[in-house]
Amino acid sequence: MTEPELRVSVAQLAPPDRDGWLTKQGGSIRTWRKRWFVLKGKKLYYFKTKTDVEATGIIELEENSFVKTETDKDKKKKFMFSVGTPKRTFFIFSETEPDMKQWIDSIKHNIEGDGTSPNKNNNNNQSKPYGNGVEQPVQKANGSSDKPNANSPRAKINQGKSVIPFLKEDDSKVLEFWQIWSESIPPQSDLQSGTSIEFHVATSIDMQKLTWRTAGPQNIFIQKMVDFFWNVGAPESEIDRLNDVGAIINPVKIGSWIDMSDKGGMDGGWYFPVDIPLKLAIEASDAGEPTRKLSQWAEANEVINCYSVGRDMGAAPPRQTEIRLKLPGPDFISQLNLAIDAFKNFDFPPIPPNALDILRQNSTTLEAGGLCLSVITSSEGFVRLGLLVPKPSREVVNQLIDFGQGNKAGLSKFETSLGGSGPAFIEFQYLQKGFGYTVYREGFDIVFHYFVGEDHSE
Repeated sequence: MTEPELRVSVAQLAPPDRDGWLTKQGGSIRTWRKRWFVLKGKKLYYFKTKTDVEATGIIELEENSFVKTETDKDKKKKFMFSVGTPKRTFFIFSETEPDMKQWIDSIKHNIEGDGTSPNKNNNNNQSKPYGNGVEQPVQKANGSSDKPNANSPRAKINQGKSVIPFLKEDDSKVLEFWQIWSESIPPQSDLQSGTSIEFHVATSIDMQKLTWRTAGPQNIFIQKMVDFFWNVGAPESEIDRLNDVGAIINPVKIGSWIDMSDKGGMDGGWYFPVDIPLKLAIEASDAGEPTRKLSQWAEANEVINCYSVGRDMGAAPPRQTEIRLKLPGPDFISQLNLAIDAFKNFDFPPIPPNALDILRQNSTTLEAGGLCLSVITSSEGFVRLGLLVPKPSREVVNQLIDFGQGNKAGLSKFETSLGGSGPAFIEFQYLQKGFGYTVYREGFDIVFHYFVGEDHSE
């Protein structure tokens, strides 16, 4: 579709053959989005609102096009139909059966006839816009209806949540945020053979900040993720960004994450756990000096691939993008030196010498060739930089708790609630001043990351 063809307003299409609210499935990342549809002759236009001055898309109704009813296998979209063209089949659903039938009759008449609908403006049964007519989310069934067994990762993250002091208050907004997120995770019964859902959680060693992450097959995650973002007030532009980046990368697995703190911090976003070239991951980032410096440093040091890319969905800018990089090098010390160089090049304070000494003293027990960087950028500068060290020994974990004056008793209780395994990796991170927004600790911190487990197809 050329740009000039889309430059038509809803008002310019008056009087329409038919118009009204319908919900359409996207083409690449298959989310369902409510759109204002206008049928005019041999074209079916759709807009984000009923007052838009430019169409979001146009479906060309050709001689060999078709329209027919469809059956939703999940039985959640009862009044679904499809419009097929030589290039693509569009899946759409209405709020009522009479409205669906009238749309099908109108579109079929315009395909077969002279392009004028017999049901002109007869919209008594059409779906109604929400509020001021701006697109709103399609409500879905609760994804957490499956009751997990006591040893499942779902049960473990619930147990982990129950030992966090600031998540025990009944009127806690942070607890409500966690519950909305947990309900957006698809049930195990949605998994197809050979697929799984993974669960992760991370905590600062003082247990004042936590991050929860889950990821699984794109086809069962995407709509529930988008509904979650809508429910917590994410801007439509960022949901569109998720679709755009997803269309470029086309990940098999996608996931969501949430941050929270004892000071009321609440943030969330999406991530793709994929091994891709760094240049492709940067497509998710906002252009600016940070991404330029990251690209130059990576090229100079032969850092080619990343294994995760994600972005926050907060209501207020600047948007933040996280890229996790695999550091090249033949051994632990060479990779550690490269990480130290990154802190310097990106204008972060150095990792405290005593923390580095703990790593160097235990370099023979730490996994060789496994160090990674977590780089978070925004249009306003670098936000956070973290060095990720996999498979730390219990001795290293205890030394870091002592060094950072961590909450030893709380961490032990939290770890036990997750099943008793130690951290999958530790992170030395630095959050730049101005990006804590009074609810997250700025400066240097130590974070323990836990792999909670996987739900597999039944």
